[in-house]
Amino acid sequence: MIRVVGTHVSPFARKVLVALRMKGIDFELDPIVPFLASDAFDAVSPLRRIPVLIDGELVLNDSTVICEYLDEAYPHVPLMPGTPAERARARWIEEYADTRLADLMVWRLFFERRVRPAVFKEPTDEALVERTVAVDLPDAMDWLEHQAPAAGFLFGDRPCTADIAVASVARNALLAGWTPDRWPRTAGWIARVGEVPAFAESVAAEQVMLSTRFPDQRAALEALGFRISEDTLAGRTPRPRAAA
Repeated sequence: MIRVVGTHVSPFARKVLVALRMKGIDFELDPIVPFLASDAFDAVSPLRRIPVLIDGELVLNDSTVICEYLDEAYPHVPLMPGTPAERARARWIEEYADTRLADLMVWRLFFERRVRPAVFKEPTDEALVERTVAVDLPDAMDWLEHQAPAAGFLFGDRPCTADIAVASVARNALLAGWTPDRWPRTAGWIARVGEVPAFAESVAAEQVMLSTRFPDQRAALEALGFRISEDTLAGRTPRPRAAA
């Protein structure tokens, strides 16, 4: 049984969890965030980041590495397009989502507006948020708008990891109160990914994590139909930022 350490609130863990559902691969979930992980978490994640995928004796970090492994080890329902040129473009857009967009949408918006006050009891850096929304994020979105498909997904009628990656970080921006409405092609593209059953399921799980007390989250996810690990790497004392 594959185990995933992470939570749907993280866009990187979400990408892996959606990929597993799209492929129909059974897995069990240890739903933790790195800010509230135990010291034992270091043994499987030396950078204290999620997600972590454990498949037998294999332990993998980094959502892109994990998705590529899943695509090679479980090749049914491919996560990447067919041609070398398409796969290269898919990898670049996924990288853009996981780095530039994540820096803006996750760390400067979601972290500042949701994580910093809720977990660390610190005030939001409103100047950083304002600059991100007014200057930095529009520049990044202007580029993305030219990449967004007018219909369907990047490479046809089935999403690949690049589609999932973009929609995942955008979901965190939405949770921080930002929307992509100014960029209609991108907004439509993100909405279509959101309607994919595996992605919609991840949003339901995310809402459970955000609306349920920490001690009750595992049981709440189990009630949604997730297989939850018997043991956990969760801790109770917040630790400084590692990664989402």
